[in-house]
Amino acid sequence: MRPRIGVCLVGVALAGVLTVPSGAAVASTGDHPGDSLVVVTDKGAVQGFRAGEVDSFLGVRYAAPPTGTLRWQPPQPAQPWSGVVPATAYGNRCPAAASPNGPRTEAEDCLFVNVQRPTGLERGDRRPVYVFIHGGGLINGSSNQADMAAMVQTTGVVGVTLNYRVGLFGFMGLPQLTAQQGESGNYGFMDQQAALRWVQRNIAAFGGDPDRVTLGGESAGAWSVCGHLVAPGSRGLFHQAMIQSGSCYSHTEQQAEATGTAAATAVGCTDPATVVACLRGTPVGPLLDVTPQNEVLLPFALVRGTPTLPPDPARAVASGQFARVPVVNGVNRDEGRTPAVVYIGSTQEQYIAWVRDNFAANADAVLARYPWPANTDQFTAAYLIGAVITDSGVVSGIGGCAYRRLTRDFARWTQTWAYEFAHRTGPGVAPVPGYVWGAGHAAELAYLFPTFDNGTPIAPTFNAAERRLARDMKRYWGAFVLRGTPNATGLTRWPAYNRTGKVMSLRAGGQSRPISDAQFGAEHQCDFWDNLDNLA
Repeated sequence: MRPRIGVCLVGVALAGVLTVPSGAAVASTGDHPGDSLVVVTDKGAVQGFRAGEVDSFLGVRYAAPPTGTLRWQPPQPAQPWSGVVPATAYGNRCPAAASPNGPRTEAEDCLFVNVQRPTGLERGDRRPVYVFIHGGGLINGSSNQADMAAMVQTTGVVGVTLNYRVGLFGFMGLPQLTAQQGESGNYGFMDQQAALRWVQRNIAAFGGDPDRVTLGGESAGAWSVCGHLVAPGSRGLFHQAMIQSGSCYSHTEQQAEATGTAAATAVGCTDPATVVACLRGTPVGPLLDVTPQNEVLLPFALVRGTPTLPPDPARAVASGQFARVPVVNGVNRDEGRTPAVVYIGSTQEQYIAWVRDNFAANADAVLARYPWPANTDQFTAAYLIGAVITDSGVVSGIGGCAYRRLTRDFARWTQTWAYEFAHRTGPGVAPVPGYVWGAGHAAELAYLFPTFDNGTPIAPTFNAAERRLARDMKRYWGAFVLRGTPNATGLTRWPAYNRTGKVMSLRAGGQSRPISDAQFGAEHQCDFWDNLDNLA
């Protein structure tokens, strides 16, 4: 069953030739390489800046601008540059319509990475590396939403974030492109692979260890992480994985091509013989204007059955056909509260229609399990729809019971830790007066990256208990990156799911604690959902 929820999940998070051999040393003018803010990459030198105990190198080009004939092509190598290029500001965000993840942007020259490291690294230091892929439904989002400074300062890891093409520019399929290239629709995913290869070639120059790279992502970034676990071209580019509020969502080449064909028609590129050239000649603006947003459920996904991504990622994980690296897999207690905000003010009749539209023959069973209450207000439908989305995982497999099934799949094959972000009274992702956001989709990001909300600091609104949770989470994440286990001195022990069936419930004020798989299942009514026929 294809659900018809009229909203896209958004995951938030935040340039003389000087070519040198791969793995170049940190550039230095003294005994402490980290005291130099000039680093020589394989394409040229960049100069970062220091703020407190963190050195930042922002907006470093990792691939050529995907413009002109390079639009809808795999990423191409960046050209070498001469001199020392400033790396003191984030690069352009990739083209996207205005959204909660940021204002409209039409800049196609957007393939940049950012590196943040502790100050004072010694020559030869090789710190473990945490690469984070932002979310946004593969429609929007950017690396500036995940400022790594606080993570780096708290844990001592080297942090990397990256931009990748999104929407029609990153994940549009088209029959004519498929005929030319052997596949189409995975351009943004290929960008991520190019960035990971850049890390392998260059991170040692910044004091990072290319042999200890943890790849993490949230929402669509987490779909991407699962894709990298099964994609042949991603093997060896990372050594551990962290999946936040994600799944192994993908769709077929035919689905990707249908979206592209509709977009081409909408901008007037209808002649099959010239459609590719026509689309490449169309300005960014009109393409953004016809990009499916809220009216179509999750129109973009990784494209399976292609040379880049041969298997269905979900089936590959279930059968053990993936890179069996250590995995942390996590979910938020109230994932559905975020997309359900658009249903504030809906009536009982509209709620019933939504359930029938999404669950067809199973609708009566869902309505009996999640009934309309006697006492209601303007938020009732949103809370009910949010609960159904959360517990079922009906939106691309993100949420309670679908998350538990994926965790069990990982745990059959590799070392796996599981968590649920369960702090339900923090600041909302985009507060609506009176609406209780709970631990909604993306709510955990502010505790890891304090500028996740389009660069606007959220963390200063935290109370003391929430500040404790933010510190604890960064230490758990950092411990996994540093040592391959999310356990650190002074924190409640986080047992491995594959050994104990325990899920770490992350709570404010030092109250985080493991809960049983059975307790998690009861919380999300998994006995019901796991036995419901035809659940998407």
